[in-house]
Amino acid sequence: MAKSAATISAPRKDRKFTWKEVKRQKVLLIIALIVFLYGILFYYLPLFGWATAFIQYKPKFGIFGSSFIGFDKFKFLFTNESIGFWRVMRNTFCMGALNLVTSTFMAVVFAILLNEIKPNLIKKPIQTVSYLPHFLSWIVVTGILHSALSSTGIVNEVLMALGVTDQAINFFAFPEYFWGIVAFANVWKETGWNAIIYLAAITSIDPTLYEAASIDGAGRWAKIKYITLPGIKPTFMILLLINVGNVLNAGFEVQYLLGNGLVKKVSETIDIFVLKWGISQNDFSLGTAAGIFKSAISILLIVLCNAWAKHAGEERLF
Repeated sequence: MAKSAATISAPRKDRKFTWKEVKRQKVLLIIALIVFLYGILFYYLPLFGWATAFIQYKPKFGIFGSSFIGFDKFKFLFTNESIGFWRVMRNTFCMGALNLVTSTFMAVVFAILLNEIKPNLIKKPIQTVSYLPHFLSWIVVTGILHSALSSTGIVNEVLMALGVTDQAINFFAFPEYFWGIVAFANVWKETGWNAIIYLAAITSIDPTLYEAASIDGAGRWAKIKYITLPGIKPTFMILLLINVGNVLNAGFEVQYLLGNGLVKKVSETIDIFVLKWGISQNDFSLGTAAGIFKSAISILLIVLCNAWAKHAGEERLF
């Protein structure tokens, strides 16, 4: 009987301890609840709007009053060549992949080079200046690009002064230059900011490894190759997997602001396509279908890359 009473009273003791812990952590739990509700409200409830891709949506009738059309919008999206969806997909994927490669490479290189600067009096100002462009809006960045790359801009003046070209080049009139300009803009704007997390990863490397390498006669390049790069590899892999899911988020503002009729075939992205058809053409169903397809491909890319990382024995998301 005593054993049974002890067995019954034990859960009461655990439950009392649990409520005590809840009261002690109530501030953190309230903050967590606010974040949870924020996610539900702004990330999951809006997914109900995906239903418009499967109906002939009319604003005056609403979602429940519009007629059901199934996958007709998706079929129209994939088979109608006049709307140029696959061209838009090509542009988005190529610009996103180019941005991913250049931004990641430059962030790693810049973080390593910055780490090699020993005096903090020089290192700190360089780091501060490098991530300031991150806080500039794309309106300002594209304005700077327009001024620098115009026929009277500094780039053309330098090229003509060096004898590279005899006359000014209209960079925004040639489609072959557009992707490079977008990649350069992203690198200039985000390299300093992206390098912060790699710098943090480098500082977490055990300093005794560098001391031991110095004793063995290793130079700077050897330390970078055999200590720094392997040390930041887990961070690099996690960020790479996360950013792969954002490949199709190649951008909207920079392409929209820098694009024109001459480079339209290479400047249009999925986000611009959704704006064009969903808002300008009032075909909300088609715009939603394009957005769903973009999200599905992004999820697929993350899953495939995560599976590859798991197979290769690298760091992974799940």
